[in-house]
Amino acid sequence: MKDIKTQEGRLAYLVEAFKADSGEYRNLRTPEDTEGKRSLLRSLMNIRMPKTMPQEILAVQDAYLMERIKENGVVTIADIPTVKEQGSNREFADVLSLWQGDITRLAVDAIVNAANSQMLGCFIPMHTCIDNCIHTFAGVQLRMECNQRMEQLRNKYGADYKQATAIPLLTDGYNLPAKKVIHIVGPVVEYRLTGELEQKLSDCYRNALDLCEKNGLKSVAFCCISTGVFHFPNKRAAEIAVQTVTAWLKEHPEAMERVIFNVFKNEDKGYYEQELY
Repeated sequence: MKDIKTQEGRLAYLVEAFKADSGEYRNLRTPEDTEGKRSLLRSLMNIRMPKTMPQEILAVQDAYLMERIKENGVVTIADIPTVKEQGSNREFADVLSLWQGDITRLAVDAIVNAANSQMLGCFIPMHTCIDNCIHTFAGVQLRMECNQRMEQLRNKYGADYKQATAIPLLTDGYNLPAKKVIHIVGPVVEYRLTGELEQKLSDCYRNALDLCEKNGLKSVAFCCISTGVFHFPNKRAAEIAVQTVTAWLKEHPEAMERVIFNVFKNEDKGYYEQELY
């Protein structure tokens, strides 16, 4: 325990603690290099079912994750220009921003997570989806809170309850720079894009903004909901996102101080630039 004041010591401690916690992987060989240990720890966090963990382990996890996030670089609203500051004269140009990067770095009131209907995060070790990244850097408390909230809903609606598309769930951000996380299930395009699916995607943005207003959250960063494995066409998704947010801001002109469209891929950045500039 004497080494847990350093990142290397915390990492070594957490790998062994999470191995022991897993049971099944208790005797797994621990890599000697830092990256190997980081990958193993993240994998063990990813596959871990929601359950309590001793506070002393959580304290080390929190210290480790907060330092990791600091190393990655926290990005504040002041670091992100509005589209007006970048030359746009569109409606609400002084409220809207486009930012490319890792959403787990953003110090905003809320970030939006593209969740699945189980609302427990991604269980695939080291998966690159945003759901996996958010749960990894928030810490295991996030999955525990999500599970508690879903248990309440199952008690109300039945044991087979799954979160419906476009219905947001608000949780704490835990170790993330963001204060809150809005988890929302986007529509899945299985065969072809329909008007109903487009309306469901629009509902995701509108309902998330309604939740922000209800909870006094003045800044929010949206990921590219439903693109990727949910197969919503990226260009159309960007059009719907910008159009819906703009329409909502017209109805609630004083509600938000900043709405950030967070993209990761260059392709998505290009589509949002077409809509915003």
